[in-house]
Amino acid sequence: MYNSRNNLIIGFHGCDEKVQKELLSHPNVILVSDKPHDWLGHGIYFWENNYERALQWAKEKQKRGEIEHASVIGAVLSLDYCLDFTDSIFINLLIQYFEIMSNEYKEVDEQLPENSNAKYDTNKDLLRRDLDCKVIEFLHQSITQDIGEEMQTKGYSTLKTFDSTRGLFTEGGPAFPGAGIQKKNHIQICIRNRNCIKGFFLPRKGIAFA
Repeated sequence: MYNSRNNLIIGFHGCDEKVQKELLSHPNVILVSDKPHDWLGHGIYFWENNYERALQWAKEKQKRGEIEHASVIGAVLSLDYCLDFTDSIFINLLIQYFEIMSNEYKEVDEQLPENSNAKYDTNKDLLRRDLDCKVIEFLHQSITQDIGEEMQTKGYSTLKTFDSTRGLFTEGGPAFPGAGIQKKNHIQICIRNRNCIKGFFLPRKGIAFA
């Protein structure tokens, strides 16, 4: 009843300048991230209301030689039916699917993926989230499969696929000695249903009024 996120929000996507220009001119051609270590599963990623963090992330990728020119594009988003990990009900749901997946791995005597540290990360924030990604994708795939089975047997389904995924993350080391707040804390959004992206825009600087 309270799980739909229908309000519009602003997200920022850190990227190469070529990607920024391509999305502005061809907004329906959107590349989906499907890396095995994606933090929130596969989809299109945005920093929620956080232009500076998006730019910082892009600059770090440029410094590592992964992109040529660090840039940011803004987007107007609606999360709709959101797998929101700031909500206890969805954290508990993820735990349930982890247990199911874990048992399946045990049955075939396979090792679960693990989260691990990136070589360049001195804070050891487990930036490669292979386990998290696998569990989240397992959840989505299981729900899609259950919907298909219900449609075949009943002609309808009480289940719904998620339009987006959202998570609160802490990383970057303490903001100051002894702090509980970390330098790179942020809310991350992964859009699965592209219709949740209402439009892209070029971020602008504020104007100082006399």
